[in-house]
Amino acid sequence: MEEKISVILVNYNGKQYNDACIDSILKSTVAARIQVVVVDNASDDGSREAIQDKWGGDARVHVIPLEENYGFSRANNEGIRWSIGQGIRYFLLLNNDTEIEPDTVGQMMDYHRKTGRIVVPKILYADRRDTVWCAGGSFTPVIRKAVQRGLNEKDGEKYHKSGRCGFANGCALFLSREIVERAGYLDERFFLYYEDTEYSMRAAACGVEIGYCADAIVYHKVNGSTGGNGKPANAYYITRNWLLCNSIHMRGRKYVNGRFLLFFVYFLCNRAAWFLIWMAQGKGRMCVAQARGIRDFFMKKWGREQ
Repeated sequence: MEEKISVILVNYNGKQYNDACIDSILKSTVAARIQVVVVDNASDDGSREAIQDKWGGDARVHVIPLEENYGFSRANNEGIRWSIGQGIRYFLLLNNDTEIEPDTVGQMMDYHRKTGRIVVPKILYADRRDTVWCAGGSFTPVIRKAVQRGLNEKDGEKYHKSGRCGFANGCALFLSREIVERAGYLDERFFLYYEDTEYSMRAAACGVEIGYCADAIVYHKVNGSTGGNGKPANAYYITRNWLLCNSIHMRGRKYVNGRFLLFFVYFLCNRAAWFLIWMAQGKGRMCVAQARGIRDFFMKKWGREQ
């Protein structure tokens, strides 16, 4: 009997996305091996009820309702833990504002079995299917900023080749139980943003490689799951978690502390520039949210903003 694969979707008020995403998953060439796990972060738009109404009698779709919104990391971890409890060894963490090609899951599975790597697919814009959103990624050498490879470029020959990369975007990433045992679960302090960046750094520190699978295609309705980056809450989490991520991986040893200082100077310049932009645009709430993010980092206030 072939081993099953959990495709884990985190839902928070994603009523307009869930059905199309689940439908595309269940059309997979390896559909007989797939268990869809929807972890609902206490949605209040009727999306959890809609999923249960449509899929509640289908054993291929399992819904885990959480009593409050615990964020991206905790919800995915709940899905992984449930799957491990069912004896499932492989997990695809997938944003619910996506659709996939029929062979995507199979391609990622095959690539992982050949390499043992965390696997990321080629992610194209759902409304511009010839344009890349993310084809793997890397980190800049000094400040360790994650960079999405191919962002806004036309899909072409250079994105048709699979290979090792440094950054696994959380929109779609394939893991195994062995990788989780080695690198751990997603860090639940982040709530939203930078959890994939931190996990990529942690995986590298544990000797776990990341691979880009060019033959696995995902179509992403960008910002559908978060509502975009123009909200004060997004400014808060990006600011706080950027500091948290880099403090985890740049502090503790002498040479790393020096790198963290360089990063911190860059961080202050970057945030100051955004402060001026937001003030010029009359977006004072964004500035206040950014200040709260810096404050809460130093006060070690993690998880959901209180």
